[in-house]
Amino acid sequence: MQTVRTGRALGYNCNCCSLPHNLRNSCTSTPIRPPLTSTSNSNLTTNSQRQQGRRNCKEQFQLTLERRNRLSKDLNPQRKESCSSHSALLLHYANNGLFSEAQTICEKILNRSLFLTASDNGSSTIDLDLISSLVHCYAQLGRFNYILPFLDHITSWHCNNNQISLSIYTLAVSCFGATGQLELMEETLKRMKSKGLKIDSTTGNAYVKYYSHHGSILEMEYAYQRLKKSRILIEKDTIRAVASAYIQERKYFKLGEFTKDVGLSRLNVGNLLWNILLLSYAVDFKMKTLQREFLNMLDNGFKPDLDTFNIRVLAFSKMCMFWDLHLSLDHMKHEGVHPDLVTFGCFVEAYLERRLGRNLSFALEKMDTGRVPMVCTDPLVLEAFGKGAFHASSEVLLESARHRKRSYSELIRVYLKRHHRSHQVFWNY
Repeated sequence: MQTVRTGRALGYNCNCCSLPHNLRNSCTSTPIRPPLTSTSNSNLTTNSQRQQGRRNCKEQFQLTLERRNRLSKDLNPQRKESCSSHSALLLHYANNGLFSEAQTICEKILNRSLFLTASDNGSSTIDLDLISSLVHCYAQLGRFNYILPFLDHITSWHCNNNQISLSIYTLAVSCFGATGQLELMEETLKRMKSKGLKIDSTTGNAYVKYYSHHGSILEMEYAYQRLKKSRILIEKDTIRAVASAYIQERKYFKLGEFTKDVGLSRLNVGNLLWNILLLSYAVDFKMKTLQREFLNMLDNGFKPDLDTFNIRVLAFSKMCMFWDLHLSLDHMKHEGVHPDLVTFGCFVEAYLERRLGRNLSFALEKMDTGRVPMVCTDPLVLEAFGKGAFHASSEVLLESARHRKRSYSELIRVYLKRHHRSHQVFWNY
Protein backbone atom coordinates (compact mmCIF):
# COMPACT_ATOMS: atom_id res chain seq x y z
CA MET A 1 0.00 0.00 0.00
CA GLN A 2 1.45 3.32 -1.07
CA THR A 3 1.57 5.93 1.68
CA VAL A 4 2.57 9.54 2.07
CA ARG A 5 4.64 10.58 5.08
CA THR A 6 2.58 12.39 7.64
CA GLY A 7 3.60 15.05 10.04
CA ARG A 8 3.46 12.60 12.96
CA ALA A 9 5.99 10.37 11.21
CA LEU A 10 8.32 13.38 10.76
CA GLY A 11 8.21 14.23 14.44
CA TYR A 12 5.77 17.13 14.68
CA ASN A 13 2.04 17.39 15.30
CA CYS A 14 -0.50 17.82 12.58
CA ASN A 15 -3.90 19.44 13.01
CA CYS A 16 -5.56 17.00 10.64
CA CYS A 17 -5.28 14.17 13.19
CA SER A 18 -7.68 15.99 15.46
CA LEU A 19 -10.20 16.71 12.72
CA PRO A 20 -13.48 14.79 12.44
CA HIS A 21 -13.58 11.62 10.40
CA ASN A 22 -15.34 13.20 7.46
CA LEU A 23 -12.69 15.96 7.14
CA ARG A 24 -9.60 13.80 7.36
CA ASN A 25 -9.89 12.72 3.75
CA SER A 26 -9.47 16.34 2.63
CA CYS A 27 -6.01 16.59 4.18
CA THR A 28 -3.06 15.85 1.89
CA SER A 29 -1.11 13.98 4.55
CA THR A 30 -3.37 10.89 4.69
CA PRO A 31 -2.58 7.32 3.67
CA ILE A 32 -3.65 6.27 0.20
CA ARG A 33 -5.79 3.14 0.53
CA PRO A 34 -7.18 0.87 -2.14
CA PRO A 35 -10.86 1.41 -2.96
CA LEU A 36 -13.43 -0.74 -1.15
CA THR A 37 -16.20 -2.66 -2.84
CA SER A 38 -19.75 -1.33 -2.64
CA THR A 39 -20.97 -4.21 -0.43
CA SER A 40 -18.23 -3.94 2.16
CA ASN A 41 -18.40 -0.16 2.09
CA SER A 42 -22.15 -0.18 2.79
CA ASN A 43 -21.75 -2.74 5.60
CA LEU A 44 -18.99 -0.72 7.23
CA THR A 45 -21.04 2.44 6.88
CA THR A 46 -24.11 0.80 8.44
CA ASN A 47 -22.16 -0.65 11.38
CA SER A 48 -20.32 2.60 12.00
CA GLN A 49 -23.60 4.54 11.92
CA ARG A 50 -25.20 2.17 14.43
CA GLN A 51 -22.22 2.34 16.78
CA GLN A 52 -22.04 6.10 16.41
CA GLY A 53 -25.81 6.42 17.10
CA ARG A 54 -25.59 4.31 20.25
CA ARG A 55 -22.53 6.20 21.42
CA ASN A 56 -24.16 9.57 20.76
CA CYS A 57 -27.37 8.54 22.60
CA LYS A 58 -25.40 7.36 25.60
CA GLU A 59 -23.16 10.43 25.62
CA GLN A 60 -26.11 12.81 25.29
CA PHE A 61 -27.91 11.16 28.20
CA GLN A 62 -24.73 11.31 30.30
CA LEU A 63 -24.14 14.97 29.40
CA THR A 64 -27.72 15.87 30.27
CA LEU A 65 -27.36 14.37 33.73
CA GLU A 66 -23.95 15.99 34.25
CA ARG A 67 -25.29 19.41 33.31
CA ARG A 68 -28.24 19.04 35.66
CA ASN A 69 -25.99 17.98 38.52
CA ARG A 70 -23.57 20.85 37.81
CA LEU A 71 -26.40 23.37 37.77
CA SER A 72 -27.86 22.03 41.03
CA LYS A 73 -24.42 22.17 42.68
CA ASP A 74 -23.97 25.77 41.55
CA LEU A 75 -27.30 26.71 43.08
CA ASN A 76 -26.61 24.77 46.28
CA PRO A 77 -22.88 24.01 46.75
CA GLN A 78 -23.45 22.02 49.97
CA ARG A 79 -25.94 19.71 48.38
CA LYS A 80 -25.10 16.02 47.95
CA GLU A 81 -25.11 14.22 44.61
CA SER A 82 -28.58 14.06 43.13
CA CYS A 83 -30.46 10.89 43.95
CA SER A 84 -32.89 11.43 41.09
CA SER A 85 -30.04 11.59 38.56
CA HIS A 86 -28.60 8.30 39.80
CA SER A 87 -32.07 6.75 39.75
CA ALA A 88 -32.70 7.86 36.16
CA LEU A 89 -29.23 6.76 35.03
CA LEU A 90 -29.65 3.40 36.75
CA LEU A 91 -32.99 2.72 35.08
CA HIS A 92 -31.60 3.85 31.73
CA TYR A 93 -28.70 1.39 31.92
CA ALA A 94 -30.88 -1.48 33.16
CA ASN A 95 -33.62 -1.04 30.54
CA ASN A 96 -31.12 -0.79 27.68
CA GLY A 97 -29.08 -3.85 28.66
CA LEU A 98 -25.98 -1.95 29.80
CA PHE A 99 -25.42 -4.26 32.76
CA SER A 100 -21.80 -3.41 33.47
CA GLU A 101 -22.59 0.31 33.70
CA ALA A 102 -25.63 -0.45 35.87
CA GLN A 103 -23.48 -2.55 38.22
CA THR A 104 -21.02 0.34 38.53
CA ILE A 105 -23.81 2.73 39.50
CA CYS A 106 -25.15 0.20 42.03
CA GLU A 107 -21.75 -0.11 43.70
CA LYS A 108 -21.40 3.66 43.76
CA ILE A 109 -24.79 4.07 45.44
CA LEU A 110 -24.02 1.43 48.06
CA ASN A 111 -20.49 2.60 48.82
CA ARG A 112 -21.40 6.27 49.17
CA SER A 113 -24.80 5.68 50.80
CA LEU A 114 -26.48 7.93 48.27
CA PHE A 115 -29.92 6.60 49.22
CA LEU A 116 -29.75 8.63 52.46
CA THR A 117 -31.14 12.16 52.27
CA ALA A 118 -31.25 14.87 54.90
CA SER A 119 -34.66 15.76 56.32
CA ASP A 120 -35.84 19.09 57.69
CA ASN A 121 -35.13 18.21 61.32
CA GLY A 122 -31.52 17.31 60.57
CA SER A 123 -31.92 13.49 60.62
CA SER A 124 -31.30 11.25 57.62
CA THR A 125 -34.11 9.52 55.75
CA ILE A 126 -34.17 6.96 52.96
CA ASP A 127 -34.97 7.85 49.37
CA LEU A 128 -37.50 5.16 48.47
CA ASP A 129 -37.45 6.08 44.77
CA LEU A 130 -33.75 5.33 44.57
CA ILE A 131 -34.22 2.09 46.51
CA SER A 132 -36.96 1.10 44.06
CA SER A 133 -34.67 1.83 41.11
CA LEU A 134 -31.90 -0.20 42.69
CA VAL A 135 -34.18 -3.19 43.30
CA HIS A 136 -35.50 -2.93 39.75
CA CYS A 137 -31.95 -2.88 38.41
CA TYR A 138 -30.96 -5.98 40.38
CA ALA A 139 -34.07 -7.72 39.04
CA GLN A 140 -33.08 -6.77 35.49
CA LEU A 141 -29.60 -8.14 36.11
CA GLY A 142 -31.09 -11.37 37.44
CA ARG A 143 -29.30 -11.03 40.78
CA PHE A 144 -32.24 -11.60 43.07
CA ASN A 145 -30.06 -12.96 45.89
CA TYR A 146 -28.50 -9.49 46.32
CA ILE A 147 -31.81 -7.78 47.07
CA LEU A 148 -32.71 -9.17 50.49
CA PRO A 149 -29.29 -8.66 52.14
CA PHE A 150 -29.23 -5.13 50.79
CA LEU A 151 -32.70 -4.37 52.15
CA ASP A 152 -31.84 -5.94 55.51
CA HIS A 153 -28.79 -3.68 55.70
CA ILE A 154 -30.91 -0.58 55.02
CA THR A 155 -33.70 -1.47 57.46
CA SER A 156 -31.14 -2.10 60.20
CA TRP A 157 -30.30 1.63 60.15
CA HIS A 158 -33.95 2.52 60.74
CA CYS A 159 -35.02 -0.41 62.89
CA ASN A 160 -37.30 1.84 64.96
CA ASN A 161 -39.19 3.15 61.92
CA ASN A 162 -41.61 0.38 60.99
CA GLN A 163 -43.20 2.43 58.23
CA ILE A 164 -39.94 2.61 56.26
CA SER A 165 -39.22 -1.08 56.81
CA LEU A 166 -42.75 -2.01 55.71
CA SER A 167 -42.43 0.08 52.54
CA ILE A 168 -39.07 -1.46 51.67
CA TYR A 169 -40.14 -5.07 52.21
CA THR A 170 -43.42 -4.48 50.34
CA LEU A 171 -41.30 -3.31 47.42
CA ALA A 172 -39.33 -6.57 47.59
CA VAL A 173 -42.53 -8.65 47.67
CA SER A 174 -43.77 -6.90 44.52
CA CYS A 175 -40.42 -7.37 42.78
CA PHE A 176 -40.13 -11.08 43.59
CA GLY A 177 -43.79 -11.83 42.88
CA ALA A 178 -43.88 -10.06 39.52
CA THR A 179 -40.83 -12.00 38.32
CA GLY A 180 -42.06 -15.36 39.60
CA GLN A 181 -39.52 -15.70 42.43
CA LEU A 182 -42.05 -17.20 44.83
CA GLU A 183 -39.48 -18.69 47.23
CA LEU A 184 -37.80 -15.33 47.73
CA MET A 185 -41.22 -13.75 48.21
CA GLU A 186 -41.95 -16.28 50.96
CA GLU A 187 -38.59 -15.52 52.57
CA THR A 188 -39.40 -11.81 52.51
CA LEU A 189 -42.72 -12.39 54.27
CA LYS A 190 -40.96 -14.52 56.91
CA ARG A 191 -38.50 -11.70 57.62
CA MET A 192 -41.34 -9.22 57.87
CA LYS A 193 -43.07 -11.47 60.38
CA SER A 194 -39.86 -11.99 62.39
CA LYS A 195 -39.39 -8.22 62.67
CA GLY A 196 -42.94 -7.71 63.88
CA LEU A 197 -44.17 -5.97 60.73
CA LYS A 198 -47.88 -6.33 60.09
CA ILE A 199 -48.80 -7.35 56.55
CA ASP A 200 -51.33 -4.93 55.15
CA SER A 201 -54.17 -5.60 52.73
CA THR A 202 -52.18 -4.56 49.64
CA THR A 203 -49.31 -6.95 50.37
CA GLY A 204 -51.62 -9.81 51.32
CA ASN A 205 -53.72 -9.53 48.16
CA ALA A 206 -50.61 -9.19 46.01
CA TYR A 207 -49.30 -12.38 47.64
CA VAL A 208 -52.36 -14.35 46.49
CA LYS A 209 -52.37 -12.68 43.09
CA TYR A 210 -48.74 -13.63 42.35
CA TYR A 211 -49.41 -17.23 43.29
CA SER A 212 -52.38 -17.27 40.92
CA HIS A 213 -50.13 -16.04 38.10
CA HIS A 214 -46.99 -18.12 38.71
CA GLY A 215 -47.96 -20.91 41.09
CA SER A 216 -50.06 -24.05 40.97
CA ILE A 217 -53.69 -24.36 42.01
CA LEU A 218 -52.75 -25.96 45.34
CA GLU A 219 -50.23 -23.20 46.11
CA MET A 220 -52.79 -20.55 45.21
CA GLU A 221 -55.41 -22.13 47.45
CA TYR A 222 -52.93 -22.33 50.33
CA ALA A 223 -52.07 -18.64 49.85
CA TYR A 224 -55.78 -17.78 49.89
CA GLN A 225 -56.30 -19.72 53.12
CA ARG A 226 -53.41 -17.83 54.71
CA LEU A 227 -54.97 -14.56 53.62
CA LYS A 228 -58.31 -15.65 55.04
CA LYS A 229 -56.77 -16.62 58.40
CA SER A 230 -55.10 -13.22 58.65
CA ARG A 231 -58.59 -11.66 58.42
CA ILE A 232 -57.67 -9.59 55.38
CA LEU A 233 -60.53 -9.02 52.95
CA ILE A 234 -59.80 -10.29 49.47
CA GLU A 235 -60.09 -7.53 46.88
CA LYS A 236 -61.77 -7.45 43.50
CA ASP A 237 -58.59 -7.75 41.41
CA THR A 238 -57.45 -10.74 43.46
CA ILE A 239 -60.83 -12.44 42.98
CA ARG A 240 -60.50 -12.00 39.23
CA ALA A 241 -56.93 -13.39 39.28
CA VAL A 242 -57.99 -16.48 41.23
CA ALA A 243 -61.00 -17.01 38.97
CA SER A 244 -58.79 -16.74 35.89
CA ALA A 245 -56.44 -19.38 37.29
CA TYR A 246 -59.35 -21.78 37.87
CA ILE A 247 -60.71 -21.13 34.36
CA GLN A 248 -57.34 -21.82 32.75
CA GLU A 249 -57.16 -25.17 34.52
CA ARG A 250 -60.86 -25.94 33.83
CA LYS A 251 -61.59 -26.31 37.55
CA TYR A 252 -65.15 -25.01 37.40
CA PHE A 253 -66.42 -26.87 40.45
CA LYS A 254 -63.66 -25.35 42.58
CA LEU A 255 -64.43 -21.98 40.99
CA GLY A 256 -68.00 -22.15 42.25
CA GLU A 257 -66.88 -23.27 45.71
CA PHE A 258 -64.41 -20.37 45.84
CA THR A 259 -67.12 -17.79 45.19
CA LYS A 260 -69.31 -19.28 47.91
CA ASP A 261 -66.39 -19.29 50.33
CA VAL A 262 -65.65 -15.62 49.67
CA GLY A 263 -69.28 -14.71 50.28
CA LEU A 264 -71.95 -14.02 47.70
CA SER A 265 -73.54 -11.33 49.86
CA ARG A 266 -70.62 -8.91 49.49
CA LEU A 267 -71.74 -5.60 48.04
CA ASN A 268 -68.38 -3.90 47.40
CA VAL A 269 -67.58 -6.09 44.38
CA GLY A 270 -70.92 -5.72 42.61
CA ASN A 271 -72.17 -8.73 40.66
CA LEU A 272 -68.69 -10.20 40.19
CA LEU A 273 -69.07 -13.13 42.59
CA TRP A 274 -72.58 -14.02 41.37
CA ASN A 275 -71.47 -13.81 37.73
CA ILE A 276 -68.49 -16.09 38.39
CA LEU A 277 -70.79 -18.58 40.13
CA LEU A 278 -73.20 -18.55 37.19
CA LEU A 279 -70.25 -18.91 34.82
CA SER A 280 -69.06 -22.04 36.63
CA TYR A 281 -72.43 -23.69 35.96
CA ALA A 282 -72.95 -22.29 32.45
CA VAL A 283 -69.64 -23.61 31.09
CA ASP A 284 -70.53 -27.13 32.26
CA PHE A 285 -74.10 -26.65 30.88
CA LYS A 286 -75.79 -27.35 34.20
CA MET A 287 -78.89 -25.54 33.07
CA LYS A 288 -81.20 -26.29 36.00
CA THR A 289 -78.59 -25.22 38.55
CA LEU A 290 -77.86 -22.14 36.45
CA GLN A 291 -81.51 -21.12 36.51
CA ARG A 292 -81.84 -21.81 40.24
CA GLU A 293 -78.78 -19.71 41.14
CA PHE A 294 -79.99 -16.92 38.87
CA LEU A 295 -83.26 -16.79 40.78
CA ASN A 296 -81.32 -16.82 44.09
CA MET A 297 -79.34 -13.85 42.81
CA LEU A 298 -82.55 -11.92 42.15
CA ASP A 299 -83.98 -12.90 45.54
CA ASN A 300 -80.88 -11.54 47.31
CA GLY A 301 -81.45 -8.11 45.80
CA PHE A 302 -78.80 -8.14 43.06
CA LYS A 303 -79.75 -6.63 39.73
CA PRO A 304 -78.47 -8.53 36.66
CA ASP A 305 -76.08 -6.70 34.35
CA LEU A 306 -74.79 -7.37 30.84
CA ASP A 307 -72.33 -10.05 32.02
CA THR A 308 -75.11 -11.89 33.85
CA PHE A 309 -77.31 -11.99 30.75
CA ASN A 310 -74.48 -12.90 28.38
CA ILE A 311 -73.41 -15.83 30.56
CA ARG A 312 -76.92 -17.28 30.34
CA VAL A 313 -77.34 -16.39 26.66
CA LEU A 314 -74.05 -18.12 25.77
CA ALA A 315 -75.21 -21.31 27.46
CA PHE A 316 -78.64 -21.12 25.79
CA SER A 317 -77.03 -20.52 22.41
CA LYS A 318 -74.73 -23.54 22.71
CA MET A 319 -77.73 -25.69 23.65
CA CYS A 320 -79.97 -24.06 20.96
CA MET A 321 -82.63 -23.22 23.55
CA PHE A 322 -84.51 -20.59 21.51
CA TRP A 323 -87.33 -20.06 23.99
CA ASP A 324 -84.91 -19.20 26.77
CA LEU A 325 -82.94 -17.00 24.38
CA HIS A 326 -85.97 -14.86 23.61
CA LEU A 327 -87.00 -14.73 27.28
CA SER A 328 -83.50 -13.46 28.17
CA LEU A 329 -83.77 -10.85 25.43
CA ASP A 330 -87.10 -9.62 26.83
CA HIS A 331 -85.64 -9.55 30.32
CA MET A 332 -82.68 -7.47 29.09
CA LYS A 333 -85.06 -5.01 27.46
CA HIS A 334 -87.08 -4.79 30.67
CA GLU A 335 -83.94 -4.08 32.75
CA GLY A 336 -82.67 -1.50 30.25
CA VAL A 337 -79.53 -3.48 29.36
CA HIS A 338 -78.36 -3.08 25.77
CA PRO A 339 -76.89 -6.14 24.02
CA ASP A 340 -73.30 -6.04 22.78
CA LEU A 341 -71.40 -7.92 20.09
CA VAL A 342 -71.33 -11.11 22.18
CA THR A 343 -75.12 -11.10 22.54
CA PHE A 344 -75.66 -10.62 18.82
CA GLY A 345 -73.21 -13.43 18.09
CA CYS A 346 -75.14 -15.83 20.31
CA PHE A 347 -78.38 -15.28 18.38
CA VAL A 348 -76.75 -15.39 14.95
CA GLU A 349 -74.82 -18.59 15.62
CA ALA A 350 -77.77 -20.33 17.29
CA TYR A 351 -80.05 -19.68 14.30
CA LEU A 352 -77.42 -20.67 11.76
CA GLU A 353 -76.62 -23.83 13.72
CA ARG A 354 -80.21 -25.01 13.22
CA ARG A 355 -80.30 -23.65 9.64
CA LEU A 356 -82.87 -21.03 10.53
CA GLY A 357 -81.08 -18.09 8.98
CA ARG A 358 -84.24 -16.88 7.25
CA ASN A 359 -85.97 -16.56 10.63
CA LEU A 360 -83.14 -14.53 12.16
CA SER A 361 -84.95 -11.28 11.47
CA PHE A 362 -87.61 -12.33 14.01
CA ALA A 363 -85.01 -12.04 16.79
CA LEU A 364 -83.15 -9.06 15.35
CA GLU A 365 -86.24 -6.87 15.17
CA LYS A 366 -86.27 -6.79 18.99
CA MET A 367 -82.63 -5.63 19.06
CA ASP A 368 -81.28 -2.25 18.04
CA THR A 369 -79.17 -3.24 15.03
CA GLY A 370 -78.36 0.33 14.06
CA ARG A 371 -76.00 0.98 16.99
CA VAL A 372 -72.20 0.98 16.78
CA PRO A 373 -70.78 -2.46 17.74
CA MET A 374 -69.12 -2.68 21.17
CA VAL A 375 -67.72 -5.47 23.35
CA CYS A 376 -68.58 -4.81 27.00
CA THR A 377 -68.52 -8.41 28.28
CA ASP A 378 -66.14 -9.37 31.08
CA PRO A 379 -62.92 -10.98 29.73
CA LEU A 380 -63.41 -13.85 32.20
CA VAL A 381 -66.56 -14.85 30.30
CA LEU A 382 -64.73 -14.85 26.97
CA GLU A 383 -61.84 -16.75 28.56
CA ALA A 384 -64.22 -19.52 29.64
CA PHE A 385 -66.42 -19.77 26.52
CA GLY A 386 -64.05 -18.41 23.91
CA LYS A 387 -64.96 -16.17 21.01
CA GLY A 388 -67.61 -17.33 18.61
CA ALA A 389 -67.26 -17.30 14.83
CA PHE A 390 -69.38 -14.18 14.44
CA HIS A 391 -67.46 -12.38 17.20
CA ALA A 392 -64.06 -13.24 15.73
CA SER A 393 -64.94 -12.31 12.14
CA SER A 394 -66.61 -9.07 13.24
CA GLU A 395 -63.53 -7.99 15.21
CA VAL A 396 -61.36 -8.52 12.13
CA LEU A 397 -63.77 -6.49 10.03
CA LEU A 398 -63.89 -3.67 12.59
CA GLU A 399 -60.11 -3.51 12.88
CA SER A 400 -59.69 -3.37 9.10
CA ALA A 401 -62.01 -0.36 8.82
CA ARG A 402 -61.37 1.73 11.90
CA HIS A 403 -62.03 4.99 10.10
CA ARG A 404 -65.54 3.84 9.20
CA LYS A 405 -68.28 3.33 11.76
CA ARG A 406 -70.19 0.15 11.08
CA SER A 407 -73.44 -1.07 12.61
CA TYR A 408 -74.59 -4.44 13.83
CA SER A 409 -76.79 -4.86 10.76
CA GLU A 410 -73.78 -4.46 8.43
CA LEU A 411 -71.73 -6.99 10.39
CA ILE A 412 -74.58 -9.50 10.31
CA ARG A 413 -75.10 -8.96 6.57
CA VAL A 414 -71.41 -9.56 5.81
CA TYR A 415 -71.27 -12.63 8.04
CA LEU A 416 -74.39 -14.18 6.52
CA LYS A 417 -72.99 -13.63 3.05
CA ARG A 418 -69.73 -15.35 3.97
CA HIS A 419 -71.58 -18.18 5.67
CA HIS A 420 -73.78 -18.71 2.63
CA ARG A 421 -70.81 -18.82 0.26
CA SER A 422 -68.88 -21.22 2.49
CA HIS A 423 -71.63 -23.84 2.04
CA GLN A 424 -71.67 -23.59 -1.74
CA VAL A 425 -69.76 -26.03 -3.93
CA PHE A 426 -67.94 -24.63 -6.96
CA TRP A 427 -67.00 -27.11 -9.68
CA ASN A 428 -63.88 -26.45 -11.75
CA TYR A 429 -64.22 -27.97 -15.24
